Order: sequence, then C-alpha cells, then structure tokens
Amino acid sequence: MAANTDQRGGGNRVVFERGIPAQMMGIDGTWRRDCTMEDVSETGAKLTVDGSVEGLHLKEFFLLLSSTGLAYRRCELAWVNGDQIGVNFLKQGDKKKKARSTAAGA
Repeated sequence: MAANTDQRGGGNRVVFERGIPAQMMGIDGTWRRDCTMEDVSETGAKLTVDGSVEGLHLKEFFLLLSSTGLAYRRCELAWVNGDQIGVNFLKQGDKKKKARSTAAGA
C-alpha cells in the first residue's frame, strides 16, 4: 500500500492512496457508520463517511480501526466538508487538563 507524508499541521501526516476502511461509533454505542480514513497524523485524521452524518452526535465519538474494536481512537469533530470530516484525536485526560488550566487562569 503506497502512502506519502505531508507536513500540514499536527506533525507528519500519512496520506493513503486508497484509504483505510474503518467505522465511526457513537460514544454510547447507539450508532455506527462505515468510513474510509484518507489520511492520519498523531493528532487527527481525515475521513470520508458512507452515508449522511446528519443527526449523528459527532462532538465526540470513537473511530474503530479494527473489526474486533480493539484498535480505536476517541475523536472530536474538527470540520465537515460534504462527505468528508476532519477529526482530532482525544488523549485520555484531555478534558481534565483543559478544565484544570481554565480554573487556574480564573
């Protein structure tokens, strides 16, 4: 599988020639969508979504990278452009750190 790297924001970005099949799933497990991961970096990815994203809770969701669900990333929506979306990967503890830094600055 051929891939090349791109230096856009977020460090080295790997762009896949054909895309990697994946699935998006709601945090509460109430919805799933097939998607294709077009590119990925340490901090996020660009996805092409199969079907409409209308009505889905995309503020936070899981990106499943394996059929067993063992490889996944927790994501937040960054942007939407037609059937493509940009996502930022959330690291464990991100929300706590943000809350703490906001409280410290007050």
